[in-house]
Amino acid sequence: MELIKPGINIDFIGKHKIGFIISLVMIVACIVTLAVNRGPNYGIDFAGGTIIQVRFDAPVEINDVRSGLDAAGLSGVSLQTYGAEYQNEFLVRTQEGLATGEEFAGTLTSRLAESTGASPEIRRVEMVGPQVGETLREGALFAMFYALLFITIYISGRFEMKWMVSGVTAGVLIGGVVFLSRLQLSIPLLILAAIVITLVLFWQLRLRYAMGAVVALLHDVTITVGIFTLLGKEFSLPVVAALLTIIGYSLNDTIVVFDRIRENLRLYSTRVLEKNINNSINETLNRTVLTSTTTLMVLLSLFFLGGDIIRDFAFTLIIGVLVGTYSSIFVASPMLLLLKETMPPTGEDGYEPLESETGAAAP
Repeated sequence: MELIKPGINIDFIGKHKIGFIISLVMIVACIVTLAVNRGPNYGIDFAGGTIIQVRFDAPVEINDVRSGLDAAGLSGVSLQTYGAEYQNEFLVRTQEGLATGEEFAGTLTSRLAESTGASPEIRRVEMVGPQVGETLREGALFAMFYALLFITIYISGRFEMKWMVSGVTAGVLIGGVVFLSRLQLSIPLLILAAIVITLVLFWQLRLRYAMGAVVALLHDVTITVGIFTLLGKEFSLPVVAALLTIIGYSLNDTIVVFDRIRENLRLYSTRVLEKNINNSINETLNRTVLTSTTTLMVLLSLFFLGGDIIRDFAFTLIIGVLVGTYSSIFVASPMLLLLKETMPPTGEDGYEPLESETGAAAP
């Protein structure tokens, strides 16, 4: 199946500066959004507290629901509608854990019935302690960091045959993170510092494929989290699972393009790097568009038909697939060209070529 005809020749590399500017604007906007909101809007999984989902058998006013909550001793809680309007459902969130036994449920039900005149049904009650929430939050950060780190080991070994260098670098970084984490440093700052050090090391060691992939993945995760925060959606464990899925999806797309770039550099060693990269993107464009389109069909079905519980998960993946497809074309591949011009020079000509740029067969 072909959505894009063979032989297409779109000048992606010629427009890579425009792509970089668009990406930079989106990243800055997302970082500002996260700074203004003091981080993502953490759900109960990470923030701790109690969440109660209530459904009424008839339409009710939100002020009446709040009056019933006040009467039940739940003053100052967060209250919002949940699901479609016709479902008459509400989410009640507290920052503290509550004793949610049968007596509590009975009191809450009766007070809500009195204030609204409708029959309430408590559909679920979830409680997470603040310490558990903090542990889950730190675990999620570590999971994303280690996912990025192990991906770079694979990329460096797969495309640059530098398994030993990337393995030693990863070992040193992991050891450093473990050591610093025992000094009671802030986990977000610790992970941020580790990522910055990782990028600096890759730049110094001239691991161009790995660095291009990591920059693209950081680009995808930052923009996805920023959009999620901008729309006021909750950051929960399913969202973290979606972000890890996005990392894998985006990497898969990037590897396909990188593999074609390596093949073309070997086959057309006399052709300039810019043309080899641009041709590689065009040659894999049909596969990229087909994969993204079929994936989006599934995700849109989940988003509209999968119910409220899975909607945020599907929404995160929809953003990630769109941003990941964009980054494979306009971020990861052009980074190889950018890094050629900025990495520390080596050798007599001041530039260490990519393995396949020499025209020699890859080992």
